Amino acid sequence: MPKHAQAALRTSAMDTITLAQLNEEADLLTRIDRKYLIPSSEAQGLLDILAPRSQVLQIGALQSFSYASTYFDTPGLGTYMLAARKRRRRFKVRTRTYLDSALCFLEVKTVGTRESTIKTRLPYDPKDANRLTNSGSSFVAMRLTESSIAGTADAAAFTNALTPVLANNYDRITLHLPDDAARVTVDTHLTWRILGSGARPPACVKDYVVIETKNPSTPSLADRYLWSLGYRPAGLSKYATGMALLTPGLPTNKWHRLLTRQLADAGPAPYTARHAA
Repeated sequence: MPKHAQAALRTSAMDTITLAQLNEEADLLTRIDRKYLIPSSEAQGLLDILAPRSQVLQIGALQSFSYASTYFDTPGLGTYMLAARKRRRRFKVRTRTYLDSALCFLEVKTVGTRESTIKTRLPYDPKDANRLTNSGSSFVAMRLTESSIAGTADAAAFTNALTPVLANNYDRITLHLPDDAARVTVDTHLTWRILGSGARPPACVKDYVVIETKNPSTPSLADRYLWSLGYRPAGLSKYATGMALLTPGLPTNKWHRLLTRQLADAGPAPYTARHAA
């Protein structure tokens, strides 16, 4: 069942692409990301415009997939503070579980040249999605060192301090735009919840969907269409925005507009995941 009321999006008339084909043609682990928060009522229009020039990811009979992510941070929320203060060498550590296939990866996202996103990942056991194993910790420390974010000793110390702090769930449709060598993802039913002590009711994004364009360099057709409607990239991070929404007292200047406008009604809501944990 959906986590909250949003109309199902239609993609069945689109050409399809397999996961293997998508990874071969548009892996985009290094890319320019742009995120947009748009009203749910506008999402189908975007899909209809893209349909003649896009392919929808299909696995088995499914074209929409459920995701779960767990984000890790230090007790002092070091990675959150790097994002809130717009530091150049910011990064995120998370696990991502593809609930429909039970695949899981540990991922480290860093910032490259010209604000490009660099994502590296390690295959992970879904049973470990809420913790860092020894091999997982070694992978994170290695990536922080390779990315020149920290020296070897500091990277190890930082990694050893990481604990799970936030989880989110959402449903995703993924499109491939061959002419632009780009991807577009459409996320619905986004729900956040705090992990660990001081847990509080989850919050969900009720009337908006998250559109993310992932381009090798130049903006795609999806970006240009959204710009024509007056939408501009939003400073939305599924980790930092969720933490700011659910944790009073954190510095939120970077996300103030989102929190007081589009997410003003993203309050507590019952958590009813489509898949059992």
